[in-house]
Amino acid sequence: MTFTLEWPWVLAALPVPLAVRYLLPAAKAAVGRALRLPFYRDLAGLEAGASATRGHLRRVIAWLAWALLVLAAARPQWLGAPVNLPVSGRDLMLAVDLSGSMAEEDYVLDGHPVSRLDLVKRVAGEFIRRRKGDRLGLILFGSRAYLQTPLTYDRATVRAMLDDTVIGLAGRETAIGDAIALAVKHLRKQPKKNRVLILLTDGTNTAGNISPEAAARLAAEAKVRIYTIGIGGGQVGVRTPFGMLLQQPSDTDPTALKAIARETGGRFFQATDTQELENVYKELDRLEPTIDESRTYRPMRALYEWPAGAALLLTVWLAAARLSRRARPASLQEGRRHAA
Repeated sequence: MTFTLEWPWVLAALPVPLAVRYLLPAAKAAVGRALRLPFYRDLAGLEAGASATRGHLRRVIAWLAWALLVLAAARPQWLGAPVNLPVSGRDLMLAVDLSGSMAEEDYVLDGHPVSRLDLVKRVAGEFIRRRKGDRLGLILFGSRAYLQTPLTYDRATVRAMLDDTVIGLAGRETAIGDAIALAVKHLRKQPKKNRVLILLTDGTNTAGNISPEAAARLAAEAKVRIYTIGIGGGQVGVRTPFGMLLQQPSDTDPTALKAIARETGGRFFQATDTQELENVYKELDRLEPTIDESRTYRPMRALYEWPAGAALLLTVWLAAARLSRRARPASLQEGRRHAA
């Protein structure tokens, strides 16, 4: 742990009061009527020593207050021990479809039929857990697209936000183009090689203000890679008399999703069952690996408020002493008048 000054050059201002005193011309003495006291010599003899001591003390305190103010302006800091932070270099944005068709229960998980959204929560949640060191964000879209979680290292929060989603939260239609455009808006400020969007949808574009094709062109211009995942077409969790699971037709538009991925340098995946969706995320881990690097970070605690506060207290004390000194002659003169 180390004490340091962020702006040490500010300490050069310490001798400024001396420069003002010796370089600027002295103020002219006020000329006016003077009140002569017959007992001035006695008064001067009694208080000369005490006045000199008080004056010297006030000058010392004034200098100390100035030094504390300059120290506060230099921004003293207390630096803690270095801490290694993992650095990924990957900014991953997940865009999850919440349209009405995501409620279809055409997947089986742990032996039970589950909806498309429930499967995405389970598998994507595990993917989020594994992306240690990455910055993750979450976009939810239906009839409109919303940024649910901005890019953050807090994977637990992103996963919790995904788990709390419900069908129809963003409308019951599918605005794929708007979701892509919103992701581009928040990724384009990041380093060019590290902008990745993972788009999960089970339908075709039926809403929004921008087409998926136009949004894909914007993503390509912004160097955002898009990996598209088609959800749906899995097996319905109801057995036929022959012991087979029914196959649910998919509304996904693979042609459009492939075109989006190809335009941006990504890939298209079709997840028709639970295992395939899990394999998709394993493949994404391979295509977009986390980078095992570290960056040193030193916790910093600012300390400027302590010298600034002490300077304020000393200044208040000096002001109070000055007011007291001005009031003393008047009270002394009143006492002499009563004595006479």
